[in-house]
Amino acid sequence: MLYDYLPIVILLTVSLILAGLVVGLGHLFGPRRPTKVKQEPYESGMIPIGPAVRRIPVKFYLVAVLFILFDIEVVFFLPWAVVFNSFVTQGLGLFIFVEMLVFIAILLVGYIYAWKKGALEWE
Repeated sequence: MLYDYLPIVILLTVSLILAGLVVGLGHLFGPRRPTKVKQEPYESGMIPIGPAVRRIPVKFYLVAVLFILFDIEVVFFLPWAVVFNSFVTQGLGLFIFVEMLVFIAILLVGYIYAWKKGALEWE
């Protein structure tokens, strides 16, 4: 049983060794002379305008969180769709279908709430 996982363990071990080797060699042979020009943010050869670190508006984070939420919702659809036919043959098709409708309804309520609160509007 443990021998089934041996190729995965070997792959992970070799990957970690190679990643550590690349990082270590880069650190060992890399340049160590920081200058003012090297410390500046890169802006495609243009003269930097303003500070390098700015505050990002919260609306970007909110949209990102909503995207991840609804993206994960789609991830749950695939396993459900794969096993749906097996549940239909067992006589549980309607139950599984209603479960998915309840799941979609809960997420739809959250989406409507975010929409009504103006979380999806850009100004």
